[in-house]
Amino acid sequence: MNSKQIRNSVIAGIGVLGVLSLSACGAAETSSGGGKDDKVVLAEPSWVGAQANAAVVKKLMEDELDVKVEAKQMDEPVAFDALDSGKADAILEDWHGVPKKQKKYVEEKKTVVSGGDLGVVGHIGWFVPKYYADKHPDVTDYKKLNKYAKDFRTSESGDKGHFIGAAPSYSQHDKGLIKNFDLDFKHIPSGAEAAQLKEIQRLYKAKKPFLTYWWEPQWMNNQIDMVEVKLPKHTPGCETPESEAKCGYETNQLEKFLNKDFADSNSDAAKFIKNFKWTTKDQNQVAGDIAGKKMKPEDAAEKWIKANKSTWEKWLPKK
Repeated sequence: MNSKQIRNSVIAGIGVLGVLSLSACGAAETSSGGGKDDKVVLAEPSWVGAQANAAVVKKLMEDELDVKVEAKQMDEPVAFDALDSGKADAILEDWHGVPKKQKKYVEEKKTVVSGGDLGVVGHIGWFVPKYYADKHPDVTDYKKLNKYAKDFRTSESGDKGHFIGAAPSYSQHDKGLIKNFDLDFKHIPSGAEAAQLKEIQRLYKAKKPFLTYWWEPQWMNNQIDMVEVKLPKHTPGCETPESEAKCGYETNQLEKFLNKDFADSNSDAAKFIKNFKWTTKDQNQVAGDIAGKKMKPEDAAEKWIKANKSTWEKWLPKK
């Protein structure tokens, strides 16, 4: 869900196999016709929403365009390196979490270009369950959190309130906020997104209070009711360095990025990815089937595709 899902390091993938070859400048070659021998490599971040993006794009490109697609995972900084070198063709969901890499490759070297908006708005913040906020309305003011810190204590946090942090690979500046706001809470990171969701489901079912790093899009928001704690408004640079962080998180229009040579190839594959744009509801539906109902990504993608032809037909290149 840096913080944007800002995550400093989300996970995305790469890999070039088989018939892919490298051009002189290192970009992965794709023929302009999107033929049978083409292969597109997608950088896939680690969270399930990004998995949903890749599953739907892969299924449609292979079935409708006859283009082979491979999605691989790795951290966002490495994904941008891969887009620069041509080892990856596109990343479908970027939270603007590595601004230095983005500036280097997009603005300076110009080897990576924007593929347009994904259509999904990303937001990160601090959240508590609505059943707790209903009883304690002022808990939504970060300045009042210490008043309730004792309610959030756990065996792990000791005499401080337990703050459920994101997976370490996600960009975040919560430790800095807790320190700089002098909050009586202990930041305890989740080992992974799946572990965090499992713990929140457990606490929510038991109607226990909890304070957590949370984000949208997130499929589990269809199952639980959360209320955001109001943090100071984000302004450029207000969260860096983390030791001086003094603001909340930015709301981002999530964006696609492409290797420039791939983008300029005018191939059906490149056109399709540029056209790919769906809603938070769409993504959460597929992500919920994958993570919540334990469907295989390709099966969840096929289910959505069958029910939403009028949406995805618009992504297909015009002949």
